[in-house]
Amino acid sequence: MALFDTTAFRVLEQGMSVLWQKQQIISQNIANADTPDYNCKYVEFSGVLREKLRANGSIKNELNLTYSVITDRATRDQADGNNVDNDTQMAELANAQIQYDALINSMNGNFTRMRSALVTK
Repeated sequence: MALFDTTAFRVLEQGMSVLWQKQQIISQNIANADTPDYNCKYVEFSGVLREKLRANGSIKNELNLTYSVITDRATRDQADGNNVDNDTQMAELANAQIQYDALINSMNGNFTRMRSALVTK
């Protein structure tokens, strides 16, 4: 439906998708905090939207936000080769949840504005 096929909706939808994936990766890191030789993973997303905007000037026609999962092999925080820091992961999880909630609130605001426009008095 063209009503929901706007740049704002696509940015919100894809942003929520990326943040959901980020939360899944962080949860895997936390679950493997005691696994020997486990390497912490991170979702790299920052700057992708900014790059799209610069490259196209306008992202109306095609918007496909991507992310990559990066494995940290450089650090070794524990003697068993595991590099998961639970405090850092919990902070990252809380931050991702706050960002996800902000996108949901923005999406709900868009729905509320549409509903208001559609209601006849």
